Amino acid sequence: MRVVGLGFRGGADMASLQDALTRVLADAGGSIDAIVTESGKARAVAFRDLAQALDVPGLGVAVSDLGQMITPTQSARIIDRFGTGSLCEAAALAAVGTDGRLVAGRVVSGDGMATAALAER
Repeated sequence: MRVVGLGFRGGADMASLQDALTRVLADAGGSIDAIVTESGKARAVAFRDLAQALDVPGLGVAVSDLGQMITPTQSARIIDRFGTGSLCEAAALAAVGTDGRLVAGRVVSGDGMATAALAER
């Protein structure tokens, strides 16, 4: 199972999310089985539209589960908001489970509005 975790600002559009996803897959290649983010963000139109365009599930992870994930990237702003160092890395790791690992760490979209990381199990 390969999952892309996404983090994004409220004003991010589908192009921002797609750019972050493209950048992380450029580093790691291959197909993905789902995209994932924090459960509240999973309701964002851009996130849902991207999942539909990719024809993969768009999953949400509870903040309490994100806070259990130790990530290589550490952002004070994200720690304060989500209890983990990187939303995209934590979401990807939480989605693949305890036997999962990051294949590609956090990358940032060209406009700075979205981040992505890839994990697999």
